[in-house]
Amino acid sequence: MNNTGVHEIEVVVIGAGQAGLSSAYHLRRTGFEPDRDFVVLDHAPSPGGAWQFRWPSLTYGKVHGMHALPGMELTDADPARPSSEVISEYFDAYERAFDLRVHRPVDVRAVREGTDGRLLVETPAGTWSTRALINATGTWDRPFWPRYPGQETFRGRQLHTAQYPGPEEFAGQRVVVVGGGASGTQHLMEIAPYAAATTWVTRRPPVFREGPFTEEVGRAAVALVDERVRQGLPPRSVVSVTGLPLNDAVRQAIADGVLDRQPMFDRIVPDGVEWDDGRHVDADVILWATGFRAAIDHLAPLRLREPGGGIRVEGTRVASDPRIHLVGYGPSASTIGANRAGRAAVRDIRRLLAGEPVAAVA
Repeated sequence: MNNTGVHEIEVVVIGAGQAGLSSAYHLRRTGFEPDRDFVVLDHAPSPGGAWQFRWPSLTYGKVHGMHALPGMELTDADPARPSSEVISEYFDAYERAFDLRVHRPVDVRAVREGTDGRLLVETPAGTWSTRALINATGTWDRPFWPRYPGQETFRGRQLHTAQYPGPEEFAGQRVVVVGGGASGTQHLMEIAPYAAATTWVTRRPPVFREGPFTEEVGRAAVALVDERVRQGLPPRSVVSVTGLPLNDAVRQAIADGVLDRQPMFDRIVPDGVEWDDGRHVDADVILWATGFRAAIDHLAPLRLREPGGGIRVEGTRVASDPRIHLVGYGPSASTIGANRAGRAAVRDIRRLLAGEPVAAVA
């Protein structure tokens, strides 16, 4: 700490989910010491990243594509246990095994330009002055709520996937689920046995993917997402590119009429939703499974956004500021992508701190 009360550090990692822990692991592995050379700040109350907030009915067996953190496998997990418990325990063990010394709960309010080419990371727990920043804040804290005419008049309950409590709470109710992603279909299949009725609406017809999710399919999807962030556009999710897996449970839900997609309604009325063609559906609940946006408002003072609304990123590095890496953003917003991105970001930061040239951004 310098004489102004500011902690001086080489690297600050914001967030301790998959992306942040992967980055911290690679910093540690290449010789950086926690609390001396780097610090990990996490605003969650305990280990587990966003997983700790997932609904209880999302068991570990239902989690698709959870990839182990680098250096430590997740073994012998009970598929019937809630994923929030399994993965939180795994992250906790991981932090202790590699002595990552995560500081929590620490809420990063803003990142600003400092002096001598350093960045200032401001929190209620103090300010850190850093030479490089790895932002790994994910999306869970920014649920996206679309706006529709009449939304404020609805007499029932509206909630987002981020608040989903599990299916039992919808017993005997008429539920409209909005959204064509994995969460929307999972919610519908869970709720249908309990609810009096369910209605599924999406802006675009859902695309179901036949066959296995091969490495080639994954690479092609990531490349499409990568192209958007290279152009400075807001990232889309990988699942929006790959489509929804067509497994036995989904086939059965289609056959049963549970996954019977309707076009997006035109307005919300006090007792339900309506379309311009005169159709009306009564509803007690509207569940918005409409996704999330990148939680990067704390970076606003640095003015990194491009005219297209996103931050232009090359690999993980912000094109306009090589001190800043976004890990778990855009193409690295998957568990395996976050691992690779953490390694790449640390390799780049080591070059930056050593005064070596950083590859130019095209």
